[in-house]
Amino acid sequence: MRVVEVTELGGPEVLKVAERPQPEAAPGQVVVRVRAANVNPTDLGARAGQGRAGPDPPFVLGWDLAGDVTAIGEGVSEFEPGDAVVGMIQWYDQQGSVGAYAESVAVDAEWVVPMPGSLDYPTAATIPLNAVTAREGLELLDPPPESDLLVTGASGAVGGFAVQLAVARKHHVIALAGRDDEDWPQELGADEVLPRDMDLSTINPVPAVFDAVPLGEAALDAIEEGGAVVTTRRQPEADPARRIRQESFLISPDREALRALVGAVEAGELQTRIDRVLPLSEAAEAHRLVEAGGLQGKVVLTP
Repeated sequence: MRVVEVTELGGPEVLKVAERPQPEAAPGQVVVRVRAANVNPTDLGARAGQGRAGPDPPFVLGWDLAGDVTAIGEGVSEFEPGDAVVGMIQWYDQQGSVGAYAESVAVDAEWVVPMPGSLDYPTAATIPLNAVTAREGLELLDPPPESDLLVTGASGAVGGFAVQLAVARKHHVIALAGRDDEDWPQELGADEVLPRDMDLSTINPVPAVFDAVPLGEAALDAIEEGGAVVTTRRQPEADPARRIRQESFLISPDREALRALVGAVEAGELQTRIDRVLPLSEAAEAHRLVEAGGLQGKVVLTP
């Protein structure tokens, strides 16, 4: 079968199509024929050797996938061949031994949930990492009920889901938009939309910030004394005198949260969007596009 490997750490050009043996389902696993794989910023960082320690090349990237079960391992009772599923590979935990940039993958059955028939594969593949991260971050942030909440990167995938989930919890959401993309956070329900180049020290301080970019020190300027900020990367520490609670986290597996979030997208309660769909063989071009920025939605690969 075809995969796209990182042949060495570096730029998009290190992504190459390769052949690997067809996977087999171990006990507790399912084999999924991948119909769509989402390209996430964490893929770009792993390809370049940035951030959390990753495996040595060659390895296959990709957390998010949607596809069809083709085989089940011993002990799997929830799925059978032919079932459509969507899920998230615990990529760093697996040290790149399995990735979604492939025609087929063997994954733990607990990593995937049924994919509703009303969703298409590319749309489903944009949900897992981004929506679960947004939900986990908001729970960690734990803002006061119906309070003001600033979301940076609100035009992006994590930020967009964070806006919608915060609106559903009746927070007053202030969204810092992406480049030339102010309409999207407004469509998602944000109460206020700020331009990308806004000086956050000039706004009325808020009790909570979901820094999805992350902006780091610039986001701290928007927080009131005793407030809180959450980000997916460790950031510079605030002045202790301001008593700001700072939380950084790495996504934790949460199958029931994923199931609920997929259902919410199916029901139209949450929105996601795709900028373009490219064939798996054009993974390098997908990475170039994501690195360049300015996209309005996710880039999805289809084997």
